[in-house]
Amino acid sequence: MAKIKKPISTLGIIGVFTFILFIVTAQAQQPIDCLLCQSMTMKTIVASGDLTIMGFESMGIVLDNTESKFFDNSTVHFVGLMKIDKGKVTGSMFGKYLDPSGDFYVIEISQVGTETDWKFIYGTGKFTGITGAGKSIRFTKGKPVSPGTSQVCSKITGTYELKK
Repeated sequence: MAKIKKPISTLGIIGVFTFILFIVTAQAQQPIDCLLCQSMTMKTIVASGDLTIMGFESMGIVLDNTESKFFDNSTVHFVGLMKIDKGKVTGSMFGKYLDPSGDFYVIEISQVGTETDWKFIYGTGKFTGITGAGKSIRFTKGKPVSPGTSQVCSKITGTYELKK
């Protein structure tokens, strides 16, 4: 009987330790669920046959749907390039998100077709050391308010972790 109790108690300790480690890890990553609405200005660089290349700049604002409202009311500034080659869309962009406190973070965005992936690459103040990534899906696109512009809203999802 004593031989059985020792392995069971050892397994119990390992189980409790694993559970605590899981809770700490689970709390480290936080969800992102935001809406981003922005207006962009586009400049066509090449428009020939099956190839179109455009540069763009956009600005907008974030509405955070999570309970924490951690990213709420951040204003954004994006720059990027987009290529449409025989109907296939690819793009590379960078975005600066400015928090109402003045702290900011930068993301890098990669687009292939309708898939838009992003990741954190830099942060200041409360965003120092931020890591994480996610996806963006455009869900609205209004009629351009003037030629060479586009107004859109996107759903931003993913996870982030702050440096401890």
